[in-house]
Amino acid sequence: MLGLLPSRHPRLSCGTVVLLESRELLLCHVTGQRHWDLPKGGIHAGETPIDAALRETHEETGLRLGADALLDIGRHVYTSKKDLHLFACLSQRIDPRELHCPSTFIDRVSGRARPEMDGFGWFGFDRIERLCTPKLAALLTRRLDLAALVGQLDAARCEPLAA
Repeated sequence: MLGLLPSRHPRLSCGTVVLLESRELLLCHVTGQRHWDLPKGGIHAGETPIDAALRETHEETGLRLGADALLDIGRHVYTSKKDLHLFACLSQRIDPRELHCPSTFIDRVSGRARPEMDGFGWFGFDRIERLCTPKLAALLTRRLDLAALVGQLDAARCEPLAA
């Protein structure tokens, strides 16, 4: 009878891995936390994964990317309750001080609106395990080959615009 129980599908988050030829990636500091993260988040009903990734990237960094510049690097098991669908692009270096997070949440302690992300930076691939959560670090360093990805993206540069 167990086969008759409805299966639970993991939630889906979508995001973008913004890379530099110098083998660095853009990370966002999560407000109120110790870790850094990719610009990513949940997909809305009726939204495609690429549209969700583009929206989340804009909401968390202020960057507007073009869909044609993104390489689909697939859906990955992320946690027991969430999968992560990632896209990648190769960028020119943007000054992290030009980035901002227009998306906010209400802080439970202060009752004030705070940005989801409060810092941005370019970090070498060798720093991922120290900066990111263990699950994200494992995905980025063991399950994906970011150096090879940079080579694949060499001809397809994206031109992000800070909003």
